[in-house]
Amino acid sequence: MPRHRLLTLLAIGTAGGLFSGLFGVGGGTIIVPLLILWLAYGEREATGTSLLAIVIIGTYGAIAQSLYGNVNPGNAAVVGIPALAGVVAGAAVQQRIPERLVALLFAALLVATAAELIF
Repeated sequence: MPRHRLLTLLAIGTAGGLFSGLFGVGGGTIIVPLLILWLAYGEREATGTSLLAIVIIGTYGAIAQSLYGNVNPGNAAVVGIPALAGVVAGAAVQQRIPERLVALLFAALLVATAAELIF
């Protein structure tokens, strides 16, 4: 792997981890856009790469937050178990719609989220 690409991936991972630790976000809001903008990943490749990275980030983040007493395992299970069905459905839908539409829907979600946070 070229050095520049490796350094860019390291920077993206660091940003994703920082935002994940601070705000509980990282994959969809940080890693995916940066993989697309900085390394010209396709929407699907960026999403898949981010999801695998989030397994690592999420595991460590959950452990760290648990040490601070910030984790409710019961509520996490209530949210997480049905989310598995959502992941399967979302991945299936993503493969069946144009990649450009995926990008537009993702951008709309980020704008709506930003507006909600601001107002």
